Amino acid sequence: MTDHAIDRVLVRIDDALSAPALNRAILAVTLIAMAGHFVLMWGAPEQIGAYRTADIPLFILFVLGGLPILGQLAIKLLRREMGADFLAAISFVTGIVLDEYLAASLIILMLTGGQVLESFAMRKASSALNALARRMPSVAHRKNADGDIADIALDDIAINDLIAVFPHETAPVDGTVVDGHGTMDESYLTGEPYVVSKAPGTAVLSGAINGEAVLIIRAEKRARDSRYAQIMNVMAEAEQKRPHIRRLGDQIGAWFAPAALLFAIIVGYLSGDSSRFLAVLVVATPCPLLIAIPITVMSAISIAARRGIVIRDPTVLERLPTCQTAIFDKTGTLTYGRPELVDVLAGPDFDADLVLRLTAGLERYSKHPLASAVLKEARLRNLPLDEVSHASEKPGQGLSGQVDGHDVVVTHRNKLVKSDPKIAALLPETAAGLECVVLIDGQYGATFRFRDTPRAEGENFVGHLGAIHHFKKVMLLSGDRESEVSYLSDLLGIRDSLASQSPEQKVAIVRAEAAKAPTLFMGDGINDAPALAVATVGIAFGKESAVTADAAGAVIPEASLVTVDELLHISMAMRRILLQSVIGGMVLSILAMGFAAAGHITPVAGALLQEGIDVIAILNALRLAIRHDIDADIVEETRF
Repeated sequence: MTDHAIDRVLVRIDDALSAPALNRAILAVTLIAMAGHFVLMWGAPEQIGAYRTADIPLFILFVLGGLPILGQLAIKLLRREMGADFLAAISFVTGIVLDEYLAASLIILMLTGGQVLESFAMRKASSALNALARRMPSVAHRKNADGDIADIALDDIAINDLIAVFPHETAPVDGTVVDGHGTMDESYLTGEPYVVSKAPGTAVLSGAINGEAVLIIRAEKRARDSRYAQIMNVMAEAEQKRPHIRRLGDQIGAWFAPAALLFAIIVGYLSGDSSRFLAVLVVATPCPLLIAIPITVMSAISIAARRGIVIRDPTVLERLPTCQTAIFDKTGTLTYGRPELVDVLAGPDFDADLVLRLTAGLERYSKHPLASAVLKEARLRNLPLDEVSHASEKPGQGLSGQVDGHDVVVTHRNKLVKSDPKIAALLPETAAGLECVVLIDGQYGATFRFRDTPRAEGENFVGHLGAIHHFKKVMLLSGDRESEVSYLSDLLGIRDSLASQSPEQKVAIVRAEAAKAPTLFMGDGINDAPALAVATVGIAFGKESAVTADAAGAVIPEASLVTVDELLHISMAMRRILLQSVIGGMVLSILAMGFAAAGHITPVAGALLQEGIDVIAILNALRLAIRHDIDADIVEETRF
């Protein structure tokens, strides 16, 4: 058997011995055994044969709970690993040798309790993928040539098949509407809280949820090649390649455990006194590593919950203070995701209200975020919406259709400059912000100008990341158009920005940045889920998508950059107190090891002293739970 094969077998055995279910069972047995120990101390005969009656429950515990610990120890020795729990396992054996059965039981309690707490708090790696998979239908409804509809498997859908999407069903493939008028909720895919109207000619994305009407779509891709499947594939790849970051306790224990064991061996050898070896080992038991860390982390999780922050992966609290690159998605993160139409500059032959009325009628069938702004302005002006006989919106081609007998095209300046310079010459000067150009029957109708309002606290938040939180790089990464992204980045003072990025491109960029330095990514929508998964720390905004939440380490349901700043301060406070507890406890242990090596501390006294060190570390860890002074540096300010 090769070394690689042996290592795989050892990993499987280690995983079995540290399985959450087994740890929970051992924890329960430990609590029952310790309770039985104390009950028998008061009400049972003092001796049964050579053993104390009160110790019998502990002996049972050593068999049921101690053997898995010793098994883990043996595997760690074979794999040449020494973490925080390695020395604890050695101390467990030492406690039995010293007849300190209660101390040995406490070590089992510490080990299994910490593992149960960690497994409870950590999210499962497959949860985001499961959430994605649950949203897809198991069958599709294909409309045959004779008009009948038959259920088929998703894999059997062929390009150009006519697929019926019934009310409230999820679209199984990318396609184009050929029959029916209705709406679809694409917020799960786009991150935008918009319901998009659908008419013949409009595009449909797989994963979108249909409204009240039956829509017949022509499949343009097979199910496995459609947008939703691509996002699932990227998500799976992202989770598989997500770097494994070791627990802080293991990082410290990796050098402390072998150093302490070596020191105890040297002391025992030079002194010729085995009790000194045992005393050194007992006081070196890294209980502050095993107890202070989960207490501090859970205290931080509790504080975050009180501030409206859901911590799905506790390791983000350790990683967040180390992040040096901050990457933002745009819509819904740095902006409110509610663009407003601020100006309608009509052409020389058109009335502004007429152009707005015709455009609003067409925009009902658009999935672009600016569509809602046009519709809102039309409602404010009490303009009726005309009937649309045809609508089409293809990537990079703009929106077009026939409204009340007029051919209406909604496009952008750059396309007109290339395709129709005469009309482009009629356009007003460019201005900061967002815009689109409307053509009516081939003539220049109007220029619409929009403002996608940045969050009130956005500029202050971005500006203080370097000075207060030591970020060295801030990036804006968006799937939106270049003009929109440039406008916002200039407004907020972000020098690095990339527009028109697909989920796959976002993943590649975030992964590349994370390889250079620890990276924080903030976004919302399923399209951000893969990037959230590969970042060192991913923070999801909003509560629209469970998939995004599962991909992120932390979720802020009521999206606010002030709350993100509070999370940054909570993580800084947690890391500071955690290091105080762990390093302070270890320093005290090292001092106690010196006294034990000199013969001033017996093994029994060493066990009591170590308990005292543990209490100090725990009390310091609990300071975080009662703190009320963790506040953001920034406040909500009205900029506009």
